[in-house]
Amino acid sequence: MSLLPAAVLFLATHLGLSSTPLRGRLVVVLGERGFLAFYSLIAIGTLSYLIWLYNDLPRFEYLWTPSPELYLAAKLLMPLALILAVGSFLVKNPTMVGAERLLEAGPDGDGGEPARGVIRITRHPFQWGALIWAVAHMLANGDSHSVVFFSSFLLLSGLGTVLMDQRKAAALGGRWTAYAAVTSNLPFAAILAGRNRLVLRELILPVALGLLLYAGLYYGHQWVGGVRLY
Repeated sequence: MSLLPAAVLFLATHLGLSSTPLRGRLVVVLGERGFLAFYSLIAIGTLSYLIWLYNDLPRFEYLWTPSPELYLAAKLLMPLALILAVGSFLVKNPTMVGAERLLEAGPDGDGGEPARGVIRITRHPFQWGALIWAVAHMLANGDSHSVVFFSSFLLLSGLGTVLMDQRKAAALGGRWTAYAAVTSNLPFAAILAGRNRLVLRELILPVALGLLLYAGLYYGHQWVGGVRLY
């Protein structure tokens, strides 16, 4: 319970500032860049407080007992999480702030396919990477503080994708409808439905970098997360 208020504050400020009418009012007052600076400060402050509190609190109450099977599930989920997260920085995404023009010009400004790389898998690759990361770590830990802590990232990422889609649909109309028709929020849904295709050559770099990062985090987890994984 002592971590819950910090988690609620983290969620409320992120979603409240980014996906409610308050965003529009603040943009009018502060301007787009001023709003982004203000939002970033609030985000960094609430995230830092949540992380500090999580690291400071003891973890004695377990909702489920960690097991080798759950550890294995986490280790299998993390490569996918990192491939999606890293891949999100390797391709231009129309869902990014100020990138709406890509819906007309294509990701490379050539009017080609609007979705490439990991965007073919999901139009919100970073958010889904964060969501899968949260699920993996929640499974591996099992204590009440970890469940609250990682659930806040799970909810932020999951709700964030839905709210972002709603905001883009309202602002962009037909341009967003056409983009949404060839992409999906849920990973692989558009590919399985035949609305997009998996192009393996576009995934070589995201997979290579994602697995390289996974190896670094796996063997360096003791310094990053305080727990040795091997």
